[in-house]
Amino acid sequence: MKIIKSKFYYFLSGIAVTIGVVYILSSLFFTPSNPSAEDFPQGYRIVNPVMPDYLEFAGERIPTENFDVFERMEREFITNTYWHSSTILAIKRAGRWFPVIEPILEENDIPEDFKYLCVAESLLDNVISPVGATGFWQFMKAAGKKYGLEINGQVDERYHLEKSTEAACKYLQDSYNMFGSWIAAAASYNMGQEGLTNQRERQKAKNYFNLVLNYETSRFVGRLVAFKYIMQNPSKFGFDIKDENLYKPLDYYEVTLKNSVDDFADFAATYGINYYTLKMFNPWLRENYLKNSSAKAYKIKLPEIGSIEVIKEKL
Repeated sequence: MKIIKSKFYYFLSGIAVTIGVVYILSSLFFTPSNPSAEDFPQGYRIVNPVMPDYLEFAGERIPTENFDVFERMEREFITNTYWHSSTILAIKRAGRWFPVIEPILEENDIPEDFKYLCVAESLLDNVISPVGATGFWQFMKAAGKKYGLEINGQVDERYHLEKSTEAACKYLQDSYNMFGSWIAAAASYNMGQEGLTNQRERQKAKNYFNLVLNYETSRFVGRLVAFKYIMQNPSKFGFDIKDENLYKPLDYYEVTLKNSVDDFADFAATYGINYYTLKMFNPWLRENYLKNSSAKAYKIKLPEIGSIEVIKEKL
């Protein structure tokens, strides 16, 4: 019995030694399939994001079989995959603002993909560019007025998301009628309809991807495409954003204002909120008063009771 046990122990020892030798040899002569801390001592890997095999925008195919087009698209996928802070904010803000934008695009027969245009333009924020383009849709003053927005010292509807989205739809529909392509319409939004028309005539070409354009416009469509695919499937590009991380839509009701207002701080107080909250819901009000001599009807948004906690002043 002791002899049998002794042989069994020798057998097990032999197996253990064999496994050890194989492990040592494999470590010396074979590259491990899984990266280790020694391979990436900084603790993480930076990988090349994988673009989908087929790309399209607003129903129009992107010709990525052309190496130049592929590289232009890939640049925007890389940039927006690794510009983490901006892309995370875009994903989070979309939870609040896409439900506002999408039905307006649908009502105006504009492809839904154009919601990514104001991601590329403003990152879904009421910003002002160095040249004065303003709001989510980055309207210049002249273009905003042309498409029906009220813009003056007291009211600037470029900051009014619903109305500026309506204006953007009109612009895009005009551009589509002019150029016969939604991708060209997107390019014209960046460089202007006249600018795109001049380049098409000068270069005797119509396809956006065949035109030599300024640096910003040559990248613009790729940026829209990249935002579209990254935001539709964030986890594929490494973004672990949960539904509870998204900003929620604002709950509000509207009151109609047809008279002048001497002080919007006092006006806000009558509804149990402060001036800051009033401005947050109505950023298009540019002054703390409104001279409404024409008795124009304005819709003022006010938060639903309990939807927002108003910070009380400490006296």
